[in-house]
Amino acid sequence: MVCKIVSSSLLRGYSHSLNDYSLFTRGSGSSLVILAVYVDDIIFTGTDLSEISSLKGFLHEQFRIKDLGSLNYFLCIEVLYCDFGVLLHQKKFIHDLLESFDSSASSVVVCPLTINEKLQASVGDPLPKPEEYRCLVGKLNFLTHTRPDMSSVVQHLSQFLQTPRIPHMQAALHLLRYLKGTADFGLFFSHSPDLALRAYCDNDWASCADSRRAMSKAAAEVTWLSRLLFDFGLPSSSPVPLYCDNQAALHIARNLVFHERTKHIQLDCHFIRSKLGDGLISLAHVSSDAQVANILTKALPGPAHHFHLRKLGVLSPSNLRRAVRVLEDNV
Repeated sequence: MVCKIVSSSLLRGYSHSLNDYSLFTRGSGSSLVILAVYVDDIIFTGTDLSEISSLKGFLHEQFRIKDLGSLNYFLCIEVLYCDFGVLLHQKKFIHDLLESFDSSASSVVVCPLTINEKLQASVGDPLPKPEEYRCLVGKLNFLTHTRPDMSSVVQHLSQFLQTPRIPHMQAALHLLRYLKGTADFGLFFSHSPDLALRAYCDNDWASCADSRRAMSKAAAEVTWLSRLLFDFGLPSSSPVPLYCDNQAALHIARNLVFHERTKHIQLDCHFIRSKLGDGLISLAHVSSDAQVANILTKALPGPAHHFHLRKLGVLSPSNLRRAVRVLEDNV
């Protein structure tokens, strides 16, 4: 099915994106059409409605397709339209998940993980049914598509898949209690014409000897996003500001002759320097309190967690208008 769609799209002059292999584009500006394919599911969007209608007819001639109209549900992701943007959420998926793990009647908590929670691989009794833990963590990982606020916790829980223990399962169930209270939250995309990119990296990750590349990874993501926007005919403004809360790391990245034996050199400063030289990014300092990436890397107290939640664009439909106003004021 995928091969047929790919072949048919290429025959009509669509370009296969090198930045996302499920993406095809044709034209630009007022005649742009974007085609996204996942197995036998297809999304059409763009500014050329005539070409979209013609493409639907063409694909239907090649193999029968069913037009479901405006996008409302795709791969367990629900789409909520409003006057000032689009909210992607997985409320139904969360409710089904709560029922599957008998958590529908559980009390609600305000944070995905308690501040002082210290999980260890060898502490606690082994779970009698480890497959249940693995199943739960796998579904929680799928939720991070629209809930980046739980990315840090899910990544932490994923470290114990081989031999899960009771404390690990308790932490996962605690996360379900958080999801119960925020089931209608989703990732908001504003209708604002401002498409300027801003990147944040939390160099607290450098405390881990195995992953001391926080700024390098952020720069790599900026590079990919810039290329993807170019596929859409939307070149991003350069340089993209990259905000970091570590002055030492910023100094090393900017200083071309800094001593190579400095401990933060493992942050892959040479890659950062090349992107600085290319003009793709600029480096800026941000205070730890205003570091949006904190919510993606560590457990935070309730007020700080929900403050960064709004800045990240993870919002609830019930307070969408007010939250969007706050979000725009803080940009």
